[in-house]
Amino acid sequence: MSGIYMLLGTLVALGVLVTIHEYGHFWVARRCGVRVLRFSVGFGKPLLRWHDRRGTEFVIAALPLGGYVKMLDGREEQLQKQEEMQAFNLKPVRQRMAIVAAGPVANFLLAFVFFWILAMLGSQQVRPVIGEVEPGSLAEQAGLQAGLEIVTVDGTGVGGWGDVNVQLMRRLGETGTLQLEARQQGNSVASRYSITLDAWQKGVEQINPLQALGIEPWRPEAQAVLTHFDEQGPAVAAGLQLQDRVLALDDKTVDNWQQLVRLVQARPDERVELRVLRGDSELHIPVRLASRTEGQTSHGYLGAGVTGEPWPESMLIEKSYGLWGSALEGGRHTWRMSVMTLVSIKKMLLGEMSAKNLSGPISIAKVAGASAESGLRSFLNFMAYLSISLGVLNLLPVPVLDGGHLLFYAAEWIRGKPLPERIQALGMQVGIALVLSLMAFAVINDIARL
Repeated sequence: MSGIYMLLGTLVALGVLVTIHEYGHFWVARRCGVRVLRFSVGFGKPLLRWHDRRGTEFVIAALPLGGYVKMLDGREEQLQKQEEMQAFNLKPVRQRMAIVAAGPVANFLLAFVFFWILAMLGSQQVRPVIGEVEPGSLAEQAGLQAGLEIVTVDGTGVGGWGDVNVQLMRRLGETGTLQLEARQQGNSVASRYSITLDAWQKGVEQINPLQALGIEPWRPEAQAVLTHFDEQGPAVAAGLQLQDRVLALDDKTVDNWQQLVRLVQARPDERVELRVLRGDSELHIPVRLASRTEGQTSHGYLGAGVTGEPWPESMLIEKSYGLWGSALEGGRHTWRMSVMTLVSIKKMLLGEMSAKNLSGPISIAKVAGASAESGLRSFLNFMAYLSISLGVLNLLPVPVLDGGHLLFYAAEWIRGKPLPERIQALGMQVGIALVLSLMAFAVINDIARL
């Protein structure tokens, strides 16, 4: 991935999301008659600044990891009599709550707009047809077979593998019964399959729900003709070249790419011999495979790839909506992903999902770059998901976050007076410690993934 995509993707994504979040605070503050002193995107040294006719200073600062809206506040400076009506702290508690909540709400609205646009553009999904079922797996024990198309997960209809994964993620770490309905292609009658879960994938890192069930999605067979490499991978180190066709791994014949992947994955950190066809010559090339870890399992890694075969029309689902149908779909998707984010946070807190799945700025930058390189549709989708995450995280009832301030104001509304300053100060100290610890943990996770 090009470094320029990573840099530009990160700057654009963070710049847009932070600006929209802070603009939510700014817009509602202005509507409530609060004087806004500064609107800053980023922290640190100002790179650009200007003032509007109301005297608000707008700043673009050097460190684009957040932003803030500074409002007139009698707790921070001495107010003139005529300024009291414009001070944030002297506004009714309901207005202060509205101003604080407006930032996260703006992020949800932005995600909704992006999902609305994506729905209007239409989408193409791959039917969730099972390609293979791993022997002895949970899926095989439940009676699932290759060729079945999954139509519901726990009673919720699914239109593609993305939908299946979202529903499966909801069950991570749980004990109970997972209900799937699946049918043979071309058959309208679906059968029910029950999968027994026992603390399923609890605490596992780098979760692949389908793989954990033993399900391999159907894919068109691709020839084992190498078309791209990981420059730091074993294939390049062994001398494999573009357009080499792999015929065998040790004594096992390779008929297609999927078969080669399975053979390689079964041999982490082992030395193997590949028989390849290069031009008109057959060569025997020794390769020391590397390993990659998914969950608690290590898989062999060759560091090579192929160009996939086109999907047959029968395996594709075209989805398109009108203007208002797209708005409805955008709203539904925003709601589903917001709930999914909350469920993931709950599962991490309860230990049902490993906290090592938490991503920090390095991972976000890598995904931003990859999505930007993939095209506008992919980048809008990424920004929508990130905007939802930002909105949900800011609403958590942790002092120093918007949700913590809302908690204080809710207590003030109920009591009829603010909480004692010492309690608020203690809460802020605890909140800062929690947020800094979380950020440090996320960065450590990022570094461990490098």
